[in-house]
Amino acid sequence: MGKNDIQFGKKETTKDTARVLGRMFDGIGFRGFKHETVETLAKYSGVPVWNGLTDKFHPTQILADFMTVKENFGKITGTKFAYVGDGRNNMANSLMIGAAKVGMDFRIIAPESLFPSQKLVSLCEQYATQSGAKIQLTEKIEQGAKGADVIYTDVWASMGEEAKIPERIKLLKPYKITRKMLELTQNPDVIFMHCLPSFHNLETEVSKKYSGICEVEEEVFESENSKVFEEAENRLWTIEAVMVGTS
Repeated sequence: MGKNDIQFGKKETTKDTARVLGRMFDGIGFRGFKHETVETLAKYSGVPVWNGLTDKFHPTQILADFMTVKENFGKITGTKFAYVGDGRNNMANSLMIGAAKVGMDFRIIAPESLFPSQKLVSLCEQYATQSGAKIQLTEKIEQGAKGADVIYTDVWASMGEEAKIPERIKLLKPYKITRKMLELTQNPDVIFMHCLPSFHNLETEVSKKYSGICEVEEEVFESENSKVFEEAENRLWTIEAVMVGTS
């Protein structure tokens, strides 16, 4: 059901909608904006609720990401994973949580103003003490990229920030994924990953309007290092596994 097919908080409370849907369906997949909405659905629907994306987290995407890492390196624990760009959006938040739980060497490379919240960092550091993970936040690209097995990025304008695109381009331009950045890893087997959709050329309406918005250069996106479409396919298998495991 699209946003015009359902009335969260408009004509009906989210609590009421949750109870109606829970009587009609065996599970609810929510992909929307406010994280509080998915929490309300989970509390009142009485059926499994899967978070397909909110403004704070994107946990199901991480399962596909880590499956892709395992396919390429044969393991997840101990891999060196560098997220580059907006370090406090839903992807960065969920990647850090997941990496901390499975024992990755995880780095966020971002402007300090876009570091994740200290509360979330502290929580992930607690997970890391149990798993052996490492968590690093840095503004310095060379420092964060060195030795990385994975370079990962996301679009620069997070949900609800479209009006800030020019400002975001100026702030994040130094963090654009380039061939030079991959070379900084000093790892010939480094892979590039992205949750998609991605701005990597001028063939979309948005990238034509804002020519500097591309967070990754075409040469990297279309290279042998790029695993974005394997990653996209793995969304199917991991979502199916989640549904089977929680229904």
